[in-house]
Amino acid sequence: MLSVQNLSKSYGLNSVFKQITFSLNQGERAALVGPNGSGKSTLMNIIAGLEIPDAGSVSLTPADLRIGYLQQGISFVEGETIGEFLNHFSIDIQHALSDLEKVCDALVDTPQDPDLIVRYDKTLRDLNRAQQMEGTRLDILAGFELVDIPSQTPIAELSGGQKVRLALAGVLLDAPQLLLLDEPTNHLDLAMREWLRDWVLGYQGAILLISHDRAFLDAVIHKVIAFSPAGEGVDEYHGNYSDYLDAREAAFAIARQDYVDQQEEIKRLKKAARSVRDNAKSHKGGKADPKNTDGFSAGFFKDHSLETIRRAKQIEKRVDFLEGEGALEKPAHTWEMRMKFGETPESGQIALSTERLSIGYDGEALLPPITQTVTHGQRVALVGPNGVGKTTFFKTLLGEVAPLSGSFHFGSGVQPGYLSQEQEMLAPALTVLDTIHSRSDLANHTDARRFLHRFLFKGDEVFQTVDTLSFGQRSRLMLALLVAQHCNLLLLDEPLNHLDLESQEAFESALSTFEGTILAIAHDRYFIDRFAQIIWEFSEEGIRTDFSQEMIANIMRD
Repeated sequence: MLSVQNLSKSYGLNSVFKQITFSLNQGERAALVGPNGSGKSTLMNIIAGLEIPDAGSVSLTPADLRIGYLQQGISFVEGETIGEFLNHFSIDIQHALSDLEKVCDALVDTPQDPDLIVRYDKTLRDLNRAQQMEGTRLDILAGFELVDIPSQTPIAELSGGQKVRLALAGVLLDAPQLLLLDEPTNHLDLAMREWLRDWVLGYQGAILLISHDRAFLDAVIHKVIAFSPAGEGVDEYHGNYSDYLDAREAAFAIARQDYVDQQEEIKRLKKAARSVRDNAKSHKGGKADPKNTDGFSAGFFKDHSLETIRRAKQIEKRVDFLEGEGALEKPAHTWEMRMKFGETPESGQIALSTERLSIGYDGEALLPPITQTVTHGQRVALVGPNGVGKTTFFKTLLGEVAPLSGSFHFGSGVQPGYLSQEQEMLAPALTVLDTIHSRSDLANHTDARRFLHRFLFKGDEVFQTVDTLSFGQRSRLMLALLVAQHCNLLLLDEPLNHLDLESQEAFESALSTFEGTILAIAHDRYFIDRFAQIIWEFSEEGIRTDFSQEMIANIMRD
């Protein structure tokens, strides 16, 4: 169905990837795995025909295979409504029937006309697709909870999650045979992720998937296609994501032991070479000296001394090989972001309090008034369906949206820091280095570059402008800003979106040592399970907080 052969791609002097080769068969579901910036989205663009590779080829079977592509950076036509967008993915059954009738009439007169035969086949396929889509259209829209949103609603008014669901619906409505999904679960709430998981499991075509949702990957994929750390080629692992992690760790353990064994062998050989040379030196003079002994003894020891030196040279030659051409590289877990929060400013015991705080737009409240108190050091996960007010709550706290009524107060000494899901806080024209300089106290050039290196911005990457970064790189930059600003209250809006899985682990580890208070909007089961002490469940009825640890565990299992 899909065959990728020896693909390579560069931008200027920057090589993105080399010699990528793999295939995907009917019914297979594979995940592309690799660090942010390794070229996963670029590879997807090439397969979809949106970019041209420098070398290699992409083959589809059949040649007119329908591809559905959900890109990571979703964009819509400005001013477009939901109805206008969905109309792009509908086929008029009556129009298809009319076309088929015209082609059939023409074939009666010229039944062997090859152009008419091709047109007949295409019209028949269009009609079949239209009939299939008519049956599945309502199911897809209902599954993504889009049926009850008025079709004349401007897309710009939708939440981030609703936009993703609409784009996904458009892709699925096109009845593709090969699905390319780049971060499909970003911004989707838990219920939507479960619906998408079930839909994917029932899909009959092939799927190539980029996702950093570990539970979703474990549930749906058959194999992992992992980018090589060296940027050349890929490795394939059969099974789900957890199977891949186990196989990778096993291979790492073997490589590490091989490296240790080689280092021990080098030490042993060097010691042996020194010992052999010392033995050769000990025969100079003494009984081997022709002035002090007979000629036979002198010749005997001289011959053995030469043989000993030859043995030493052979050993040293072996050492040179093991330290040069035959050297094993010391294995290391690459791509790890080294994120660590420094000391947080002191604050009072109360981090945040709200008193009958009503939030919403144009006088329309999204949920009943909020009265809550967050104390210093608490970890609160905000869960609930998209569009219910979680992000609006954060924006109200930050002064971006005015409260409809009620009040809120940050505690004494509280310094909030915000990580937004839309990445709109970054200036596209600024470089990575300028971004850090402009919004932190890292004025020294060397200190700033050293700091950015911890977030995997190496070498000339710090001079890239934000608009040239991948979405994952932008997420890492936003995390760098968050650390550099020394906040003691973190407002995190879907912080794992776009982060590769290794960076997610580093981020979660850093959060576990953070000394301040955290409120996080999250839909990732693993993250909530590891992070949350308290859950606020947002709904149209209000915020529910009376969850026991057992109930939290049940929420994660359901």
